[in-house]
Amino acid sequence: MTNTKSHQRLLLLGALFLAVLAVFVGWSVMSKPAAQAQGAKRTKVVFWHEMTGPAQQQLDTFVKDFNRSQNKYEVVPEFEGNYNEAVQKIINTHGTDASPAVFQSMDISTSQIHHTGYTTPVQKFIDADHYNVNQIAAGARAFYANKGTQLSMPFNTSQPVLYYNASLLQKYHITPPPVDPSYSDITRVATQLTDRSHKQVQGMTVEIYGWLFEQFMANAGISLANHQDGHAGTPTAVNFTSPSTLTTMKWIQDNLKRGDFVNYGAGANAQNNETASFLSGRLGMFLQSSASIGQLTTGNHEKLGITYYPHPDGQKSNGVAIGGASLWISNDKSAHVQRGAWEFIKYLMTAKSQAQWQVATGYLALNRGSQKEAVLQKLYQKLPATKVPGEQLRAATPNATNSGIFLQGLIQERNLSQTAMEQIYNGSDIKKSLEVAEKSMNSYIQGNNRANGY
Repeated sequence: MTNTKSHQRLLLLGALFLAVLAVFVGWSVMSKPAAQAQGAKRTKVVFWHEMTGPAQQQLDTFVKDFNRSQNKYEVVPEFEGNYNEAVQKIINTHGTDASPAVFQSMDISTSQIHHTGYTTPVQKFIDADHYNVNQIAAGARAFYANKGTQLSMPFNTSQPVLYYNASLLQKYHITPPPVDPSYSDITRVATQLTDRSHKQVQGMTVEIYGWLFEQFMANAGISLANHQDGHAGTPTAVNFTSPSTLTTMKWIQDNLKRGDFVNYGAGANAQNNETASFLSGRLGMFLQSSASIGQLTTGNHEKLGITYYPHPDGQKSNGVAIGGASLWISNDKSAHVQRGAWEFIKYLMTAKSQAQWQVATGYLALNRGSQKEAVLQKLYQKLPATKVPGEQLRAATPNATNSGIFLQGLIQERNLSQTAMEQIYNGSDIKKSLEVAEKSMNSYIQGNNRANGY
């Protein structure tokens, strides 16, 4: 009797187990398609970028955080090589399944990308959402706008600044340059460093770099290209020989001849050598992107000083243009995919995201609210000089001459201006060198305009 009851009890428990197992298996089998269906509801948004190192790591973190923050879109980041490589891929893949929904493109390709007709201006989404674009730094926005339309959203943004070794200046009892220095202010410091160190320290270097050439003109309020640097119409000519430009090149050439400035040449080698000399205490000052701050502060026991970009004597600084890249939305994707791209851009531009971006990369936080974020305040407390590039950006009122050059062929312009700079640094006639570069660039512009029917 007992054995029978026990047997029945075992049968009952077994039946219950099998029933539960069947329910579980059934639920499990059904849940997989359900989960797949739920995942399929997310719209894929392919994002092409050109970031490496800490910037890529932070970008990947942003993507993961955005994907977790909502369930409509899934951003898929893809590294596409350097800026020049990415631009060609963007143009060549447009209209195919391989093209991105949102992409990062360098500053000097702005006119080129716009004229392809391959993008939806972010202004469309700004207007639709009543997005407060004024929270984003005006100087950065102006670079990627044309005739009142915001073409793309500034993202990884830098400013050209002057770096100086504050510890060296203190050692040689030299008063640092003011925050907004003139050419004479820089000459004074360079001369004193060279003399008081008995030429053990090189006073200053200005890299042979077309970007820096453009910034000298911008800060003097001089247009490099006509039609207000292309902001009022397609440029038909450039001007490399304005009195202010001649003065700037003479300032550099004279200081090189005296030995207060030193020539490190052009390109990556020049940047590497000037950075190495600066960090080792053999160079007192140099001009470079604010994105170099991280490299100049990591493991550096010397006190870093930063000023605004220098301006000509006897006039106020007009402000300089930004460097870096912006975010564009492709118009070959569906409205829903484009909306996902815009939502991702908005996430990247929040005060919190922008503060994290500056701390992680050295690029500037463009959202005004970022200055109140604890993570950025902590950086400023540790390294007060890191506030200066952002202050320079916010101090300038955007105008046609400090908002970039809306010109196709800026790579050609930089190659030509750099050739002229190299000749000038080596003692050639300043005006003649610039005239040759100017003539060559104007010929290039005319040919390009004819080819494009402008």
